[in-house]
Amino acid sequence: MTQELYRDEPYRTEAEAIVASCDARGIVLDRTVFYPRGGGQAGDAGSIVRGDGSVILIADTVKGEAPGEILHVPVAGNEPTLSPGEKVTLRLDWERRHRHMRFHTATHLLCAIVPHQTNGCSITSGYARLDFDMVEPLDREHLERELARLVAEAHDVRTIWITDAELDAQPDLVRTMSVKPPSGQGRVRLLDIEGTDLQPCGGTHVARTGEIGRVEVTKIENKGRQNRRINLALLS
Repeated sequence: MTQELYRDEPYRTEAEAIVASCDARGIVLDRTVFYPRGGGQAGDAGSIVRGDGSVILIADTVKGEAPGEILHVPVAGNEPTLSPGEKVTLRLDWERRHRHMRFHTATHLLCAIVPHQTNGCSITSGYARLDFDMVEPLDREHLERELARLVAEAHDVRTIWITDAELDAQPDLVRTMSVKPPSGQGRVRLLDIEGTDLQPCGGTHVARTGEIGRVEVTKIENKGRQNRRINLALLS
């Protein structure tokens, strides 16, 4: 099992780690600052530096088949041979990650603005999109105005933990129809945007909404009889 440093330290960009295994699937380490693709959020990229100074470029991070296993996937043609027990240094592509964090928190603000369940999400460094289970029309100017307001108000963003039983007793906390909150391990992680939004989420986020910056609603699409998709871009 890989220790998930990004859970409690989303702003951490480097870490020392020990190689657990290395094969065609990717590199498994005992700990990592790299977020693995999941919950609609893209996996992190960056580099792994060996003791001799050589650099392994990491194109993506994904979850392995074993519980708690995280695979660091090298850039094609850059696949190394690492030995279990080897000490390495992880260096995160921070600009990419920070855009993921800004976009992800912005999608939670959308959930506060649009009072419907979501049924799809995609968060990358270039754009974010969120699908809502609804038939009503959406007004682009209203969405942008409310997003700007919530960003400017600089609400604090934090994570809290509740038990599986507490989540079961509050089913209204679950806003997504497409991704079931992880449960069965005794506790569930919630993202709490002060006075604005509270729901289960395992992704990485900024510390306050003001850090998101300017957000544009680039497109609103009808993706089915009861599916409205909102596409977002960062303008700064």
